[in-house]
Amino acid sequence: MGAKVGGDENKSSKNYADNAEINVVPFVDVMLVLLIIFMVAAPLATVNVQVDLPPSNAEPTPNPKDPVFVSIQKTGQIFLGDNEITLDRLGDAVMTRTLGDRENRIMVRADRDVIYGNVMRVMNVLQDYGFYKVALVAEEVV
Repeated sequence: MGAKVGGDENKSSKNYADNAEINVVPFVDVMLVLLIIFMVAAPLATVNVQVDLPPSNAEPTPNPKDPVFVSIQKTGQIFLGDNEITLDRLGDAVMTRTLGDRENRIMVRADRDVIYGNVMRVMNVLQDYGFYKVALVAEEVV
């Protein structure tokens, strides 16, 4: 009963060598997943309405986390994001888009050939609805 057959003396305690190497495979996997997420999300944060922006020498400021873009084309058409909208519906649509948070910065993009009065009408509507943080977007001069 007490006799053990060669090599089975200590079956429960196995000798493992210390492994001091860092396994980077999970790290690379996570980075690739994040890269794919950002590649999909980046185009959603841009606006596709074509406007010829005037140049500006001002120092660029960082974009807010969820920017709201109002674009005015030289024909006078107004867009909220990529959707065309009329001036009388603009205020309600911005309120819906920002969930009523008047602290959101509204980015106004206007073509360089837009009549100044059209830009002011858009800004007046935004102010009437309590949006006082309005940024004018310009093309960066290099």
